[in-house]
Amino acid sequence: MCAAGRLDNQVMTGFPLDATTTTVAPGSLEGRAVLTSYFRDIVSRYYGREATHDEVSAAMTAEPSDDLCPPGGLFLVARQDGAVIGCAGLRLLPAGLGEIKRVFVVPQARRHGIGAQLLRAVEDAARKHAVTRLRLDTRSDLAEARQLYATNGYREVAPFNDGCFADHWYEKSLT
Repeated sequence: MCAAGRLDNQVMTGFPLDATTTTVAPGSLEGRAVLTSYFRDIVSRYYGREATHDEVSAAMTAEPSDDLCPPGGLFLVARQDGAVIGCAGLRLLPAGLGEIKRVFVVPQARRHGIGAQLLRAVEDAARKHAVTRLRLDTRSDLAEARQLYATNGYREVAPFNDGCFADHWYEKSLT
């Protein structure tokens, strides 16, 4: 488990145009808070209704984020005026491969470039760790995510895992 960070769990009420990104532990208070928001969002979309606490907890248990910390990964958060407004994770895999996980922007901060900023920050971090190729998977119902990836140079590829919730697989060369 990674070392815990400080609590910064403000609610974002405005529309940011830019944010700062920093690396935190997924198990820190702010890491857990943004991951809970991420899972609440994707589980709610999957069921087509607001997810229950138990459903969110079950999803977080089934899909842990503990590997998104050094030495095998990183977990980035985006902040605007101190409030955590998004996140993205990176798994560092063998042979110059990285896998992007948990890309999320809080609803009130969407459509202002924060998702693209998080992708750039993950790509920069990946390059610093000698990653030459990034991949990710996503679901059909996450249309905004698919558009974000395509707009930022990720191309759809053949499935590279058997994730039961994945419908689309993407890859991008960093060379």
